[in-house]
Amino acid sequence: MNHEESTLIRKGPCDECGSSDANALYSDGHSHCFSCGHFERGDGETQHYTGRKKVAANLDEYRDADADGGLPARQISAETCRKFGVRVGKLNSGSVVHMYPYYKDGQVVAFKARGKDKEFKFVGETKHPQMFGQQLWSGGKKLVVTEGEIDALTVSQLQGNKWPVVSVPNGAQGAKRDIARQMDFFQQFEEIILMFDQDEPGQAAAKEVAEMFEPGVAKIASLPHKDPNDCLKAGAGEEVIKAIWNAKPYRPDGIVSISEVAEEAEREIPDGAPWWLDSLTKLTYGRREGECYAFGAGTGIGKTDWFTQGIAYDLLELKLKVGVIYLEQPVVETARRIAGKAAGKILHVPRKATVEDRRAALAMISEGDNLHLYNSFGAADWDVVKAKIRYMVHGLGCKSIYLDHLTALAANEEDERRGLDQIMAELAALALELKIYLHFISHLTRPKDGPPHEEGGRVKQTQFRGSNAIGMWSHFMFGLERNTQGEDEESRMTTFRVIKDRNTGQATGKTITLGYDTDTGRLYDADGFVPEKEAEEAYGF
Repeated sequence: MNHEESTLIRKGPCDECGSSDANALYSDGHSHCFSCGHFERGDGETQHYTGRKKVAANLDEYRDADADGGLPARQISAETCRKFGVRVGKLNSGSVVHMYPYYKDGQVVAFKARGKDKEFKFVGETKHPQMFGQQLWSGGKKLVVTEGEIDALTVSQLQGNKWPVVSVPNGAQGAKRDIARQMDFFQQFEEIILMFDQDEPGQAAAKEVAEMFEPGVAKIASLPHKDPNDCLKAGAGEEVIKAIWNAKPYRPDGIVSISEVAEEAEREIPDGAPWWLDSLTKLTYGRREGECYAFGAGTGIGKTDWFTQGIAYDLLELKLKVGVIYLEQPVVETARRIAGKAAGKILHVPRKATVEDRRAALAMISEGDNLHLYNSFGAADWDVVKAKIRYMVHGLGCKSIYLDHLTALAANEEDERRGLDQIMAELAALALELKIYLHFISHLTRPKDGPPHEEGGRVKQTQFRGSNAIGMWSHFMFGLERNTQGEDEESRMTTFRVIKDRNTGQATGKTITLGYDTDTGRLYDADGFVPEKEAEEAYGF
């Protein structure tokens, strides 16, 4: 029997794999599960195709397909199909499908097969695919983004196949995730026109994606029909072009009356996320979403070490996803130090730990895949780092970001101060937009009088490089002070100073004394520390 002539009746559960809705029943009695590949003929005879395993097969089905035809039913020309590499052919199962190629490094690595009943199947290297059509463009003024491949072909054809247009690979439900993974590509365009389906899921996805970009960049297009291809088939192709030019910048609602917020405003104010240092949590009432925390210290004082202990705490105690951007430390070194803090062992010094120690500690911070590092060293471009932060938040779900250090981002600026002013303003806006805890380190200028910072000199707000902007935009500013040349342990203790508290002002000027445990490699609050011998005498054990 020719199954190509049968029609889909309904989709339901599959007894073979347990899928609730992947098993399709056709008018001739045969059924096929698009999840596990189980196939049953109309006469009751069964076969089992390993559908999921076949995606690892080669791309011969695509290479052997017709590359010269168009898609008449969709009014898509052969020229447009050739532009995007779209073909029509048969799968090994015999199904006739449209084949939409997906590229990587200029080569086809996968294709999406679309059957006549809107059945979709990815074949090839399908993990984290690029946008459909992404290989054709490398930047420009406008980029149109559609919800499906046929709509991308439609928009391109209506523009003479000259202007950038791409489609998300997994529809509205995966649009935000897929675009976040390709954010470097999207950053090459001045405007992003989101021409998603006009139904509720499509418009919800468009708003969700628009929020990922800076204000004014993303625009949402409105169409008189469900999608661009429906417009084309209805003879309203010119409306698609108008929709591109009339797309309105996404503007979230932001004006409210006092009556709308009064109920929430009267509720008890909760504490923020705790710091690894209990005494600092009490002073600051914790950390709040959208806030920036500035740290400054002289060379070798231990500011990066303080950060590293905070990262381990956020990962293991708060179970947060953490993004780490250390511009002066290789990622392998960073991984060892974070793992060491987590395990209470010194893993980054020769002969201080075994391979087994490092393996066990690294497993602790790898659990859940919640730690993500930016692989860079030395000076970096701010626009690149900003895009990485956006991806860490939108694509990876990071809530806590650690940047070391701010000063490196202005290394290539002709005027460092002006560069830092601009970067700091954008950094603060980014933290607020993404609702993250943003911690960053700043280098200091040398004191005009008194001892240098490396010999215990006090850290002041005016000594932060780019101090005006940092002071303006940071919610808290902290300084670490230590005499690295001290002759005894007490003189080498670190003073952690709260330089600025925008929240209440009550913590400004407060200090916490920090010690360093040479056995565990961890910092501790020396003000509340009771030596082991004294503890035994005090508590009787």
